[in-house]
Amino acid sequence: MWLSDTQKIGAGLTSFGIFFMFLGVVLLLDTGLMSIGNILFILGVPMLIGPKRTLGFFSRPGKVRGSICFVVGVLLVLFKMPFFGMGLELFGFINLFGDFFPAVVSFLRSLPFVGQFLSIPMIARVVDRFAGVSSPV
Repeated sequence: MWLSDTQKIGAGLTSFGIFFMFLGVVLLLDTGLMSIGNILFILGVPMLIGPKRTLGFFSRPGKVRGSICFVVGVLLVLFKMPFFGMGLELFGFINLFGDFFPAVVSFLRSLPFVGQFLSIPMIARVVDRFAGVSSPV
């Protein structure tokens, strides 16, 4: 898969955004790290998939509720309300990207070590229930 330079920068910004959001949550909802993560994520996604496709994705009729929740969650984090903001962001994220979870689980199962870990019956049931896929076990 070939990426343009803009897409490579977008992938880096999105990855760093996810990393900083994760780090902010792990460090007891640190508002600064979560704000940096949100800004990097929001800047990275349009660079990765393009501004027109990003706008089209977030403004689909079935995705409007998730988009509004995600944006309001980001604003709450930026206004120093990380607990409520992260909850709303998570709800919006699941509404926006929930359709991709089965594909992600399928991809993860094809990886060497992660696939073996996800094949453990107890873990497979939890992951399948979360992703909404049928269990291969």
